[in-house]
Amino acid sequence: MVDELFIESVFIDNTMKKIFLALLASILFLNISGQYNNPKTALLVIDIQDFYFPGGDMPLHKPKETAARAATLIEHFRDKKDEVIYIRHNYEPGGTIYESVRPQADEKIFDKNNVNSFLGTDLGEYLEKQGIKKLVFCGMQTHMCVEAAVRAASDLGYECVLIHDACTSRDLRFEGYIIKAEDVHRSTLSTLRSYAIIMNTKDYLNQ
Repeated sequence: MVDELFIESVFIDNTMKKIFLALLASILFLNISGQYNNPKTALLVIDIQDFYFPGGDMPLHKPKETAARAATLIEHFRDKKDEVIYIRHNYEPGGTIYESVRPQADEKIFDKNNVNSFLGTDLGEYLEKQGIKKLVFCGMQTHMCVEAAVRAASDLGYECVLIHDACTSRDLRFEGYIIKAEDVHRSTLSTLRSYAIIMNTKDYLNQ
């Protein structure tokens, strides 16, 4: 009788261990799967600074409307407790981040001297340290600093989403031709489709 009870208790112990291990494996799988399907995400707000607005050295096409959509994205990320990261180009006069998208005291700002936000800054190291795998982009100018950041981030292995109506550009001149800002913007987006998912603000917020 004692032996039977002993055998039964051992069997129960082994069964409980197997159940526990199976549950633990399931939890670990769900956590890993969740991290893969929902990578840690940050919003990168690139160069939305005063010199790109009326009265500045380089006013862009509809900068106020663009900044308003960027502000909506920023509030969305703040509400979700996801990180908002600012890029600020070292240029004066007008180097202040525009009033409608000003960072909060605890939000990270990277100052840069190059077109590429990763070049000469600690942005890459910071993203790695924070475990961020997915970047959402908005900012100015589409064909310059935004494009460079998206391409660099994609090359570094980040999942990239570009919010096209929260970016803008300006008229360009080449060999006597004037290329309108809307065409500069659209042509840049057409090439960036190879590097990022391209969405508008409304569709991104309604996911």
